[in-house]
Amino acid sequence: MFTRHYPHWPPGMPHVMEVPNTSVYTNLASGAAKHPDAAAIYYYGTRISYAGMKSEADALAGYLQQRCGVRKGDRVLLYLQNSPQFIIGYYAILRADAVVVPVNPMNLTEELCHYIEDADAAVAIAGQEHLERIAPLVGKGTLTKIIVAAYSEYLETPDAFPLPDFVRAPREASGNKNVVLWADALAAACVPGEHRAGPDDLAVMPYTSGTTGKPKGCMHTHHNVQSTAFVYLLWRGASDGGTVTLSALPMFHVTGMQAGMNGPLYKGATIVVMSRWDRDCAGLLIERARVTNWSAITTMLVDFLSNPKLEQYDLSSLQVLGGGGAAMPEALARKLEQVFGLPYVEGYGLSETMAPTHINPPQRSKRQCAGIPIFNTDARVIDLESRGVDHALQPVGDEK
Repeated sequence: MFTRHYPHWPPGMPHVMEVPNTSVYTNLASGAAKHPDAAAIYYYGTRISYAGMKSEADALAGYLQQRCGVRKGDRVLLYLQNSPQFIIGYYAILRADAVVVPVNPMNLTEELCHYIEDADAAVAIAGQEHLERIAPLVGKGTLTKIIVAAYSEYLETPDAFPLPDFVRAPREASGNKNVVLWADALAAACVPGEHRAGPDDLAVMPYTSGTTGKPKGCMHTHHNVQSTAFVYLLWRGASDGGTVTLSALPMFHVTGMQAGMNGPLYKGATIVVMSRWDRDCAGLLIERARVTNWSAITTMLVDFLSNPKLEQYDLSSLQVLGGGGAAMPEALARKLEQVFGLPYVEGYGLSETMAPTHINPPQRSKRQCAGIPIFNTDARVIDLESRGVDHALQPVGDEK
């Protein structure tokens, strides 16, 4: 393993970390046992405790097993916007020993056909706003059952924030015998069987963008997910408890999934969920929820900084700002430091690697640079013809 980047390593951090030899679901179970009353989710003013989230995830897992016939290793489609239902549904699928298949909520019916058929999914959890896209697929292939969720069911103060219409929309009955309401699935109070999924079992199967053909499923075990779940917060020095993460990046994608959901839950943090990006709403959420950590892409931050009402928001709680997706322009990086008093820490990852492989050292972040290999990661450039290693790789901090 190359070690030339070690001089730039975050102070006090070990070079190798032991990955938890457990299922991803056990992170939630552990959090509920350690701090049951702490807020796991903050959804536009509504707080859901770790104990409450675990209770709903378990009930939904029981429903998936007993009423939908989900068995160990089965794939379950997750077709939702960022929401409490996405997070609870994700962990319910894992609790049922099944595999999460997260799908872009912008996908249309024809695109959904590919994911359902390729994953061999019989059950889907979908947002109410997209039911008309997925309902016609029931009975035409492997899909037999849909659990449909209305986001408004988790709104206690719907007028406290500017919200998109699909979040405010009241729950609607479907009239389709193959469609079950989220509330009814939870109300059934089914008790799941023994949790048997282990570190080597499949946990999640996100799909690639499909630039060279149809999207392909990336098959990640629980161990894969665990190996990058703890990175985002630990790398930047977050302690257990007290961390509040703004989750505006889409959770169906591995960056939002790990930085905005699995990572915070691993550390017992609070996830502040945004179903749709809105710069004014983001400013209010940072202020009212006292957000400490925010992973954002460049275009999101350009929009946020161009808000003429930006000075109205108290952003003083922010302690960590980072992200990736595209290089951060120098001028924007300087503006961010002026507004937040924080460096923008860039990183790099892939769907195939379950998010980060590289992150800049927080104490010496280099702009427009992917960073250095994270814990347990060896990175090399290989000549495909000679199989030789390019030893001219330049570590972060070199100015040549």
